[in-house]
Amino acid sequence: MTADSLPADSPTSDALLEAALVEEATKKSGLIWVRGGGADAQQSPGGASRALWHVWHEGAACVVGDGPGEQPLPGLVGGGSAVVTVRSKDKGGRLVGWAAHVVELVPDSPEWESAVAELKGKRLNAPDGEAMPARWARECRVLRLEPTGTILPLPDGDLARAPVATSATTRQPVPAAVPRLLFTRRKRGKG
Repeated sequence: MTADSLPADSPTSDALLEAALVEEATKKSGLIWVRGGGADAQQSPGGASRALWHVWHEGAACVVGDGPGEQPLPGLVGGGSAVVTVRSKDKGGRLVGWAAHVVELVPDSPEWESAVAELKGKRLNAPDGEAMPARWARECRVLRLEPTGTILPLPDGDLARAPVATSATTRQPVPAAVPRLLFTRRKRGKG
């Protein structure tokens, strides 16, 4: 069966390949870069993308945050949109960018329970262990970033931004005598 012979309401082979790329890249990446506000947010200088840990569950990237000890989710609101950029797990380079619809899951709903079961297995260094889902229900938000089917074009230029201003400083240069003191062998006394 070719793309020309498919019914009008069925997805084309290009759409199926794009959906598979989004799913596989997002599943395998440990982090995704997310910016709230939709496809036009990719070009806006105001909002920055934020790295978020996630799980791929039932056709969407699920994230948890906005509570004490959890990742912040700025600009992500239920019913809104977001831009998701997926990086390569091996090299860290950009693989694909996709538009997402943000759905906030209601605590203790079947969808929430299912997503939290997956997220719980991926959460590292949780301070409260088995009590974590109850804390998430009280204090955090669980969001689904559902792909809209729109693959975003790769940007033409460098997207690097200047670092945030901080009072932190780098180390001072090593004094010239330190390498001599550390790396010269001591002479052994002759006997």
